[in-house]
Amino acid sequence: MKQIEVQIMGQGYVLGCPEGGETRLGQAVAKVDEAMCKIRDAGKIKARDRIAVLAALNLAFDLTDKPAPTPSGDTGDASPQLHQLLQRLDSVLTRDNQLL
Repeated sequence: MKQIEVQIMGQGYVLGCPEGGETRLGQAVAKVDEAMCKIRDAGKIKARDRIAVLAALNLAFDLTDKPAPTPSGDTGDASPQLHQLLQRLDSVLTRDNQLL
């Protein structure tokens, strides 16, 4: 697994990335950064942890709106992917005390 440094809302993070997953990770980082910056720029919420949670909820809600493709290309229930995304978010928030 590779370690890749990324920027989300101006803060650096080192993320684990499977070989060949750099493009997908980059796309995911771009979506999260866009979602978080949009919430921050609205000006109502300033705390990074609250912004992160709202962005995660917005992205998760979008996932539940439509069936997600499975590795075989079929569309199926997005719940396992959503659960995995939320676990990753919890893990990052737990490790990064600077979000508070």
